[in-house]
Amino acid sequence: MAHVSIESLEKKYSPKAPAAVESLDLEIQEGEFLTLLGPSGCGKTTTLRCVAGLERPTGGQVSIGGKVVDAPAERIHVSPDKRDIGMVFQSYALWPHMSVASNVAYPLRMRKISVDERARRVREVLEMVGLEEYASRMATDLSGGQQQRVALARALVATPQLLLFDEPLSNLDARLRQDMRSELREMHKRVGTTSIYVTHDQEEAVSLSTRIVLLNKGAIEQVGSPREIYWHPVSHFVADFVGYDNFVSATVVSTDQYGVKVLLDGTDVRLACPPRNDVHEGQQVDIAVRSSSVILGPPACEKPNRFQGVITDVMYLGDDFIYELQLGPHKVKVSIRTAEVANIWPVGAPRVGDSISGAIAPDSLACLPVLNSKVPALA
Repeated sequence: MAHVSIESLEKKYSPKAPAAVESLDLEIQEGEFLTLLGPSGCGKTTTLRCVAGLERPTGGQVSIGGKVVDAPAERIHVSPDKRDIGMVFQSYALWPHMSVASNVAYPLRMRKISVDERARRVREVLEMVGLEEYASRMATDLSGGQQQRVALARALVATPQLLLFDEPLSNLDARLRQDMRSELREMHKRVGTTSIYVTHDQEEAVSLSTRIVLLNKGAIEQVGSPREIYWHPVSHFVADFVGYDNFVSATVVSTDQYGVKVLLDGTDVRLACPPRNDVHEGQQVDIAVRSSSVILGPPACEKPNRFQGVITDVMYLGDDFIYELQLGPHKVKVSIRTAEVANIWPVGAPRVGDSISGAIAPDSLACLPVLNSKVPALA
């Protein structure tokens, strides 16, 4: 296991182009499973490749296990094969003319490990990934999921101090991705090697990671546990990326250590939100909420943050109903599982034009400062 330190990392592909990664600082602890998450072009793969040594940074410093492996100002660059890392690629990157065992043994052969020791390690790691009976098969004769396991075994066989994953599941179908996520999570529990994982899939990141780094345009937008990222986004970008699909303008009425109270613009609806120390009374904010977090009908009557709205549209999507509500000048989407609709309204579900009660749990709301909004001077 290795501690990884990234200090003021910068990567430019040309002097006139914007930086792919700009002044990025990050500490990755021993045994941590850290995910770099973000949309295409945010710098996550570039950061990973700089750690791997496949890209040379144009500024800053990268250290693995206390050893500086990249420092452009000091002309330090340690080649990838000298960094004691294992890497799993999106494309598997297996040798098509080699058997499964030969593919897995390749890193050991390059390290000049004895034949007997190679055979022992290959046997152990193939058993770990459930492929011991496929050792003599050609790698290209396996399914996509099996090939990805071979790539994982090859990365693990040399017991590296650091594992790097570059969107390894993106070529698999949805069911296989789910199965491989579970396998990777169990593998990390057993092996415990420090891991850095790159993905644009938030579900993948939340299910695998001990910590998530959300990147935007080459810079860190938020760092936190999966729960913190998912339920407490710090910006509109983060909230939008992790699935908040309702954004309603509001004004801060009061704020203290217990939470923030807001008034939705153009309505008399007051909502209590989780505490934030960067908003002030009178400030304009956006209130973000997932459509699946809104409660409708009789169950809402005993909940906090109650409101009244009018149904303007109903969409049936098989497993879900999507209700669109008019709340003053705002439109709010609400998602309810089809199986729950009959439980909520046993006599008959509401229709377009009906007035309906709703509620939102305070912890389900995110209060987000509006960019360039004026913050009133404090008395």
